[in-house]
Amino acid sequence: MNVETLENLKLIQESARDFAETYIRPHVLEWDEEQHFPLDLFRKMGEFGFLGVLVPETFGGAGLSYQEYITVIEEIAKVCGGIGLSVAAHNSLCTNHILLFGSDEQKQEYLPKLATGEWLGAWGLTEPNTGSDAARMRCVAEKDGDHFVINGAKNFITHGKSGDVAVVIVRTGELLDSHGMSAFVIEKGTPGFTSGKKENKLGMRASETAELIFDNCRVHKSQMLGSEGDGFIQAMKVLDGGRISIAALSLGIAKGAYEASLRYAQEREQFGKPISKFQAISFKLADMATQIEAAELLTRKAGRIKDSGESSTTLSAMAKLYASEAAVKIADEAVQIHGGYGYIKDYPVEKFYRDAKLCTIGEGTSEIQRLVISRQLLKK
Repeated sequence: MNVETLENLKLIQESARDFAETYIRPHVLEWDEEQHFPLDLFRKMGEFGFLGVLVPETFGGAGLSYQEYITVIEEIAKVCGGIGLSVAAHNSLCTNHILLFGSDEQKQEYLPKLATGEWLGAWGLTEPNTGSDAARMRCVAEKDGDHFVINGAKNFITHGKSGDVAVVIVRTGELLDSHGMSAFVIEKGTPGFTSGKKENKLGMRASETAELIFDNCRVHKSQMLGSEGDGFIQAMKVLDGGRISIAALSLGIAKGAYEASLRYAQEREQFGKPISKFQAISFKLADMATQIEAAELLTRKAGRIKDSGESSTTLSAMAKLYASEAAVKIADEAVQIHGGYGYIKDYPVEKFYRDAKLCTIGEGTSEIQRLVISRQLLKK
């Protein structure tokens, strides 16, 4: 990176870090315990530009690159993975889908509201019976003149209850046809569009996850993003950026767990000296730091490729796979370094441990990432 880019990243890092320390850290335990989604916090994030990082300034966004975006997610996730997850989902899924595939009119209508935090976004691909097997989705939109009538459900949707607008991929054609799905942008309050069960989760509990339900939801054809039949292909391209988001989220969680462990190891004494002086602990710290460096380099490279306009499918999947699995290992070792204190909520590592696991599942499991990577390699 050139000097100007590094300076800009430093400013963004300081801004995101200060925000997280001021507005998030004092409430982390409370929000986690109560599974409270702090909607007001996201309105404030919009004022700081954190909800429209990749959106051009002409649409009310910050107009920044994936390098700055990775930095924002990382700094927030170092304090709370749940809030980091919601910021990532809003930016890289709903907002980015409209940015990439919306018409000029759709961009003008939705991006300024999303980028400034006036509106919160949701994105729906997963269904109760189709997780990784998204091509078998059963949520169907049938044509009725200039409208489509949607019936079905989506689950595990970030901001499923609180979102003001959702981008949803539904079936408009034949089963298993990659051109049989289309994407629609649907506003909260549209008749027949409601939210369902809010999930009770292991981790990321400050991030809202709920069902979206469609019961004869009537949507005008002007709400379709791009052309009919392009929804699944669009979703796969959106997920290329989404995987960089999860890699950045994983990186932040890993750094948070590592930094807490480093401090604890230097302060905690056993047998008359800090536990960091024992090789069993110092070697754990060495491995954690090495994995973080590798994850960051891979994530940054994926971001650079994404910014260049080249296909980032392979590197995005690699970054997501490696960073998420590293975060789980690092959080596990963080609890081990803390011993009994790592298992109680007075110390932050038990939350990092719970939060990290989702990163190996959401936006494509580790198994799916290996499938994506291997297919891309074999194409060559």
